[in-house]
Amino acid sequence: MSNPAPPESGIPRPEPRLSQSRVPSPESRLFVLVAGEASGDLLGADLIAGLRARYPHAQFAGVGGPRMQAAGMELWYPAERLAVMGLVEVLRHLPQLLALRRDVLARTLRARPAVFIGIDAPDFNLGLERKLKRAGVKTAHYVSPSVWAWREKRAQKIGRSADLVLCLFPMEPAIYARHGVAARFVGHPLARSLPVHPDRAAARHALGLDEDALVLAILPGSRLGEIARLGRDFLDAASLLKAQFAALELLAPMANSQCRAAFEQQLSATWGSPLDAQSHVRVLDGRAHAAMIAADAVLLASGTAALEAMLAKRPMVVAYRIAPWTHRIVKGLGMLRTDVYSLPNILAGKTVVPELMQDACTPAALASALTPMLRARALPGETEREFERIHDSLRGEAAHDAAAAIAAMLDAPTEWHAGR
Repeated sequence: MSNPAPPESGIPRPEPRLSQSRVPSPESRLFVLVAGEASGDLLGADLIAGLRARYPHAQFAGVGGPRMQAAGMELWYPAERLAVMGLVEVLRHLPQLLALRRDVLARTLRARPAVFIGIDAPDFNLGLERKLKRAGVKTAHYVSPSVWAWREKRAQKIGRSADLVLCLFPMEPAIYARHGVAARFVGHPLARSLPVHPDRAAARHALGLDEDALVLAILPGSRLGEIARLGRDFLDAASLLKAQFAALELLAPMANSQCRAAFEQQLSATWGSPLDAQSHVRVLDGRAHAAMIAADAVLLASGTAALEAMLAKRPMVVAYRIAPWTHRIVKGLGMLRTDVYSLPNILAGKTVVPELMQDACTPAALASALTPMLRARALPGETEREFERIHDSLRGEAAHDAAAAIAAMLDAPTEWHAGR
């Protein structure tokens, strides 16, 4: 595998070890994939499995995480190099991101893959896809940007980058169709991997929790910036709840070792010595699904985690905060078309979970919203039925359906991607 360049060095441009044939044979097709975070790594690994079932001798290369690497992808760079969020944060890392994108572009053009697949990370991938498409490389974008939240005409712009958009949510292809962009709903892999009726007792047993323990799961995000902005408030809210519920047990699943280290620093600052902190909060390496299923309530950062908690059928409070200047720019320019942020509320078309965003995200407000959930220890029946309905609507064979859509694009005539 290629060794990724350290951040402080220049971006190296060694020739890839892959086949340099400009017209790969069906037996040895090359797929280049770029994923930017943990959720993209999971999607990418499943997609690689789906493509390999169709093309047993295919090769895979690009940017991804440990799951994609384990699935057989040659790693050019680790996914965390792309995991930067917010306008201000991106500006600080912009020189490195641009250098990385130039290198990925050059490697991809040299390798001439059958298709380039950008997985989420739209700020990085869409510009890359546009350049590759102009150079005659077929492109697919997996995970539609939130065209239902931002200006809908963005769908037309995305079509100038991607020959095909693979959508996780059923309402998205119709939006692209209005703008003449090919899009396919392939189902959400989480909806298929998680059961409609999760086994809470089994999750508690796996985590070593008593069957009748009162448990709160806290997930302040999968990026270091999210933990920096949300982690302390989440812990302060947990302190307020501990004052009400002395027996409350806290679980904090972390996406990776860097997130764990950052969160544990905040934990020590909140509860004193590391030993004292550990007696209040169990920090887990991964295991987010089990922690959510086992919990009586979940406090989480808005994003894919809210969808996971909904699929786990757990009461939740969704919170988020971005850098103040980023928020002012977004609101000032009218870039956001919605005041609803969490996926459960968007998919339900109504408020089914509380959202506490930006200035509303305070420890006192978070604790207040969680208190009745911890007392009830279960979803209201109407909310649970709504969660089950959404779960069913999201089911599909994401790996199979996404691979089938890409195969259809590869077998289509050149006009599929020319001139759009």
